[in-house]
Amino acid sequence: MLDSVLLDRVLCLPAIDIAVLLQGRLIAVIPKISVQKEWVFALYPCTRINDGASVYQQYRQHVFPLIDAVSQQQSQPVKIEAWAKCESCKLLYDVEQVDALSSLTIWAKEPLREAFKQRQNLFLAFLRVYRMPEPIEVSQECISPEKLGKFVGLPALGQEFCKPLRVTQFLPVLDEAAFLQRKQHLEELKPPPYLELEELHSAVAQLAKVKPEAKVLAEDISTFLGWSNIPETIIDPIDPDLHWIKTIAEVGNSSDGHQFEKLVRKSLIKLGFSNSRDNMKASLDPEATGGAGGIDFYCDAPFPVVGECKATKSEKIPSKTPGQLLQLGKNHLQEDYDPCIKMIVAAGELTQDAELTAVTHQMNIIRPETLQRLVEFKVKYPGAVDLLELKPILEKSPFGEEADTKLNQYVDNLEKNLRIRSHVVKALKRLAVVEPDRKQFEVTEIRVQYNASFAQNDGVVLDNQAVYEYLIELSSPLAGYLGRVKVSGISSDRFYFLRELNPLVE
Repeated sequence: MLDSVLLDRVLCLPAIDIAVLLQGRLIAVIPKISVQKEWVFALYPCTRINDGASVYQQYRQHVFPLIDAVSQQQSQPVKIEAWAKCESCKLLYDVEQVDALSSLTIWAKEPLREAFKQRQNLFLAFLRVYRMPEPIEVSQECISPEKLGKFVGLPALGQEFCKPLRVTQFLPVLDEAAFLQRKQHLEELKPPPYLELEELHSAVAQLAKVKPEAKVLAEDISTFLGWSNIPETIIDPIDPDLHWIKTIAEVGNSSDGHQFEKLVRKSLIKLGFSNSRDNMKASLDPEATGGAGGIDFYCDAPFPVVGECKATKSEKIPSKTPGQLLQLGKNHLQEDYDPCIKMIVAAGELTQDAELTAVTHQMNIIRPETLQRLVEFKVKYPGAVDLLELKPILEKSPFGEEADTKLNQYVDNLEKNLRIRSHVVKALKRLAVVEPDRKQFEVTEIRVQYNASFAQNDGVVLDNQAVYEYLIELSSPLAGYLGRVKVSGISSDRFYFLRELNPLVE
């Protein structure tokens, strides 16, 4: 692909076709004129179709929900959201090919047959579709229905389009491997292997309008069918708490001790800690900080944690800070203090006396940067941080400032394990690309692909049992990265790709 492309014309297509192209469910169109390979052009959505047939008669039933959605937007200004490059063409010369095309795409059989009868053939153009970096709004629908399926020069859209559009940012709807796999399948006009799933998708998409939880299933089916690479809607939404999570280190290295205490409490809650006590002197409530003589934070579930916060720009942490934790903890918690894990979240270096006190009384000194890293990881991968796994790490030496190192090592291990899981998913996806006629693969095949592609990088060679355990986890309903066909266990269960698992660090 070049660094940029110039678009000086638009191909006028039904708005429904373009909507499905943008979803990745369609990779070919039927223009009324020939299109040459390598041509690039924008895609203009026509909502007015002058052919005497109802729009519902022209499409197969699983597209009806999309027709409804597009119809509701007809009163809005026309937007050009996509451009395309023609990758190849194919002429269909007999009715059997036309019927096969219908079964593989969105178009109903009878309208295709009628078009074939009129033209004596059907011209199929395979398009690699790209999203526009920014949609281009046209003031009004200025293209007549007679131009449907034909090219129109860009200036026909209005005076503001007298010059070609230059596109420098390429945003493909499907990645190259997915597109080539779909293209080969459609060129050979093979019957769809999962027709029932297409019909199920239609029903689930309708249900998603009133039951939002059905939306995830619809997206998983869409991805499995190859209709989308990784749809935007399947990517986990950005957690709104990230705006304050990303300030933990900055505030911890400032003189704003009150705000830092609030952030530490919010961080512990985000990690899954809680406090059932009604005691303002031993609280976890972020809105109840700043009281004199109280503990900076206290949690009693899933295990007890007590601690102090110390925000500082540059000064060292004196011995009175761990001493204060010891004194206040015993005063307010009494016999409940000793079983607690002790933590001091502080930015500054400890004095020699402070370090000695912290080590002697088994206090973990945690840096704000490390706390922020752990909470960010929890937000990105909610199920990856298991507090009960973290508990024995915090209970054992080293304590003092070296405790920060052991917590970072814990996060390092989380990232390593996540990377392995991500690569197991990638191994399965690669198998699907190498063997496009297959969707499902057994444990041994996935293990061989993983070890050949990723074992050296991950520093671990997996056996069948380890791969199977990862596959079971990744195909659970709560994970949703893979699908599973249950047969009789490790030797015969099959798995298929649904969506990527992208680690924080590769």
